[in-house]
Amino acid sequence: MSDRPPSTEGRGSWIAAAVTLAILSISYGSPLLIVVGMKPIQADLETDRSVIALAGSLVWVGTGLGGIPMGWLADRIGIRSVIAIGAVSMAAGLAVSTLGGTIPLYIGHGLLIGLIGNGAVYAPLLIYVSRWFDRRRGAAIALISSGQYIAGVFWPALFERGIAAYGWQSMMLAYAVVVLVCILPLLLLLRPVPAPLSSGPEMHAGRDRSVLGLHPNLVQGVICAAGFFCCIPMAIPNSHLVAYCSDIGISPVHGAAMLSVLLGCAFVSRQFWGAMADRIGGLRTVMAGSACQAAAIAAFLLTQNEAGLYVIAGIYGLGFSGIIPSYSVAIRDLYPSAEAAWRIPTVLFTAMTGMAVGSWLAGRLYDHFGTYAPAFATGVVFNLLNLALIGFLVARLPRRSSPLLATA
Repeated sequence: MSDRPPSTEGRGSWIAAAVTLAILSISYGSPLLIVVGMKPIQADLETDRSVIALAGSLVWVGTGLGGIPMGWLADRIGIRSVIAIGAVSMAAGLAVSTLGGTIPLYIGHGLLIGLIGNGAVYAPLLIYVSRWFDRRRGAAIALISSGQYIAGVFWPALFERGIAAYGWQSMMLAYAVVVLVCILPLLLLLRPVPAPLSSGPEMHAGRDRSVLGLHPNLVQGVICAAGFFCCIPMAIPNSHLVAYCSDIGISPVHGAAMLSVLLGCAFVSRQFWGAMADRIGGLRTVMAGSACQAAAIAAFLLTQNEAGLYVIAGIYGLGFSGIIPSYSVAIRDLYPSAEAAWRIPTVLFTAMTGMAVGSWLAGRLYDHFGTYAPAFATGVVFNLLNLALIGFLVARLPRRSSPLLATA
């Protein structure tokens, strides 16, 4: 007989993960429209690039901030209702953004697509899936988080062609319909999470227990700060690669293809990072991924050759993709499931705020210097700060520990 404890994992777990992946592959298309259409939108609104980049930044801030109350709400009214709110809001945000002017763009993206839209989708679904798994949680979280990269592979080329043929407003309205038609029927496949089979190991912290020898909320604060620092450089290629390629003479079609290469490589490697998180724990995986990201972001300073940039974009995608899911795995490694509804969204909020700052800062530095080189260099500095914080926590981990996942 096996000595392994009973598990909540089964066929239903992977169905939940697959449905979640499909929903996120659609919801993450909405913020990509402003990435692909940044220069046409800038030209139509006759404003600075940082002004348009700020709208994309507001999506990240809104998504992170909205995840905190929406994670709490999903525990009370159910995951289906919360995702339905998010889908309707996302579609409304795309429509509002087409009304003209920066204010509708900011309201549509920051409030409707971000705060109420993706804020009601990403964090609640991540918590939902994490409760379906107690053995392969890292792999499952990595899989569903790859919805961002499936969206990145599939949608940019279609968006670029649609914007070129019909304009960015028409493309946003068309995608609003796609969001409603595709996401709402999928909600019928989301089933209630099964009850946990055990209360989780005693090593996990409660309100009166330490984590890594420190106060639990101090460790949470360090993880949040680390997430903020690592996501500043993460946002630069993700938000500005298409515009950067256009600036240096690479066609928008090839720029969109390069973004798809970056995100496609990220999708493939994220599965590797998820498996690694199951073996060595979330914090160690964050550190490994962050070191890879630092090297790749520095490489963007080395060439403007199109072939070279394709290679760097692919390497960058392979390196950075495991970081954000591993933060969520780290929280589940260190804290009980009962605290996941607020601890995971809090980490995601600070990380996405870093994405917002990185996207806006890169645009601001471009407006000032007329080149993206200072933005890439600034990203390297913030990445090193992240490594210092994560290294501090990793140094406090037991030397030969396999993370015991909380199932409570």
